[in-house]
Amino acid sequence: MSTTITRVFDLLKYNLENFPKEDFVCGKVNGTWVKYSTQKFCEETDNLSRGLTTLGIGKGSRVAVMSANRPEWNICDYAIMQLGAYQIPLYPTLAEFDMKFIIENAGVSIVFANDELIFNKLVNVNKLLANPIQIYTFNKIANAKHWQELIEIGKETNVQLDTYRSAVSATDILTIIYTSGTTGTPKGVMLTHDNLVQNFKNSAIIFPKEVKVALSFLPLSHIFERMIIYLYNYGGVAIYYAESMDTIVADIQYVKPNSFSTVPRLLEKVYDKIMEKGKDLTGIKKAIFYWSLALAEKFDQKNNWWYNFKLGIARKLVFKKWQEALGGGIVVIASGGAALNPRLNRIFWAAGMPVFEGYGLTETSPVITVNYFGATMFGTVGTTIEGVEVKIAEDGEILARGHNIMKGYYERPDLTDETIDKDGWFHTGDIGELINGKYLKITDRKKEIFKTAGGKYIAPQMLENKYKESPLIEQIIVLGENMKFPAALIVPTFSALKHWCEHKGIVYTTDAEMITNEQVLEKYNRIVVELGSDFGKWEQVKRFALLPKEFSIDGGELTPKLSFKRKFILEKNKNIIDKIYKDAENYKG
Repeated sequence: MSTTITRVFDLLKYNLENFPKEDFVCGKVNGTWVKYSTQKFCEETDNLSRGLTTLGIGKGSRVAVMSANRPEWNICDYAIMQLGAYQIPLYPTLAEFDMKFIIENAGVSIVFANDELIFNKLVNVNKLLANPIQIYTFNKIANAKHWQELIEIGKETNVQLDTYRSAVSATDILTIIYTSGTTGTPKGVMLTHDNLVQNFKNSAIIFPKEVKVALSFLPLSHIFERMIIYLYNYGGVAIYYAESMDTIVADIQYVKPNSFSTVPRLLEKVYDKIMEKGKDLTGIKKAIFYWSLALAEKFDQKNNWWYNFKLGIARKLVFKKWQEALGGGIVVIASGGAALNPRLNRIFWAAGMPVFEGYGLTETSPVITVNYFGATMFGTVGTTIEGVEVKIAEDGEILARGHNIMKGYYERPDLTDETIDKDGWFHTGDIGELINGKYLKITDRKKEIFKTAGGKYIAPQMLENKYKESPLIEQIIVLGENMKFPAALIVPTFSALKHWCEHKGIVYTTDAEMITNEQVLEKYNRIVVELGSDFGKWEQVKRFALLPKEFSIDGGELTPKLSFKRKFILEKNKNIIDKIYKDAENYKG
C-alpha cells in the first residue's frame, strides 16, 4: 500500500515505494554532476537526523540552512523536519544584522552553511550572540565542522526515527520563513506541514504528468522554489540544480529539462537575447523571423485552424531553435514572483514553451492562483487552486482563504490579527480584480500606489510592466508621490543599447558616458512617450533619468526574490530625483 502523504517528509518513503531512481536530486561540484539516488538520499537524510539528535535536536528545535541550491540543502531540510524541528531558511545574501535578528528571534541553535564566505559571516555574527550557534559547512573549510561529521555520527547512533516522525502531525510547524520585506524588520512566517502538502498536492493536479526532469535555479530559501521541489518530489521528477547563473546555458543543454520555475525577469532576458540574434539576420531569414514573432503576439488557446497551420510553420522554421536554446524538452515553465508581460507570455506559448503564470505570497505557501492548460487568460494570474478562495475587498484588495494560509507571524500575534481577519481571510496587500468572476488580475501593491500633487492615484507596477516591453529597458521604477507628475528612474539594457548605438553609428564608450549622450536620451524619451500613450495623461511619465548600474540584491535595491525596495531606491537616488523635478519646475502638467 502506498504511503499516505500528510507531512512533507512522507514524500521520501513515497518516492522509495513509487519512483526510485538514480538521479533523485543532482548537483554540480566543480563542473561535475554529482547524483543522489533515492536510496542514497534517504540514507543520508536519516543518518543526518540521527546525528542531529546527539546535539539535542528534536521536536520544536530550530535549525537554519544558509546555502545556495544544492542537494545538501534538501537533505538538511528533510533531516530537520522529520525530527519535528523547524527549518529556518536563510538567504545566502543576507546582511549580518539581518542574520543576527533572525537567529535570535527564531532561537536557532545550529546553522548549515554553504561555503567559506557564509561561514565567515556567521562567525562574525556568533560573536554578537548571547547564545552562540553551532556552524556546520557543506564545503570543506579549515577550522570548520563539516556536515558529514554529523552523518558519520548518525551512522553509529541507534536512534529510532519513527518515534520522532510519529510525534509530528500535519498541523505542526514545518518552517519559519522570514520575509525580506521591502521595508522594516523581517517577519517570521509560520507554515505547517499541511500548508505545504495541500499546496503541492493541489498544484500537482494541474501540473503536466509528462514532466520527468527539472532544472532548478531560483533560491530554495524562498517558498516558491521550495514548494516546487516538493511538487517535483510528489510527481517523481528528477531534480538538477544549475551550478550558477553563469553556467545556466550549459546546464540547460546538459539536463534538457522538461520544466523549470523562474521569475519574469529571466524570461525577459532570454527573449532579449533571442531578439538580438533576430536583428542580426538578413533577407528572407529576417522576414520569416519577424513574421513568426508577429504571429506569436496574436496567440490564443482558441485560435482557428488557419492560425494553427501558420503557427506550425513558424514553430518549424523559427521557434524550434528557441526550444533548442532551452534544451529542446520544455513541457512547461512555471513563473511567479512578479507580473509577466502578457505579450511575452503569448510569445512563449506560441513558441511551444507554455508558461504557467501564478500568484501567491510566502504567507500563502505560496500558490493562490495559476494559469494552466485549458484555463489560461493572458494578463491575469489564473484561477484559484482547489481548496482556496479569493475575493476582492471594497477597496480593491485581494483576500484569500483556504488550506494555504499561514499559521501566523512568529511571536507577532498583533501583525497576525492585522493580516488575517476573524473570518479567516488573509489580506494580501495587493490590489486586483476578478475577470469573468474567476481569473485574477493584479493591478498593484496596495502600499505602492501613490497620489500626485494633483490628487491623482498612480499604480506604478502597471506602468513599469508596460515600459519594460522595450528591449532597451532593463529596470524601471516609477515615482512621483505628492509631485506634479510621475517620473522614472531607468536602468538601460546596456547590451541592447550597445547594439542600437552600433546600428546608428554612435561610438559606444562606457555605460556611464552613454546615458548622458543626447541621441541616447532622445531615444529613451521616444520609448517613454510611445509606451505611455495608452495611459491617462496624468499617469504618463513626463521626466526620467538613466542610471549607469543595475539594481541588485548586493546593492540593497532588491529583495532576495528580486522585488524593488522602493524606499531604499528613492533615498539612494534622492539627488537625481530632486534634479528631475528641479529641472521641471516650470513644467505645466
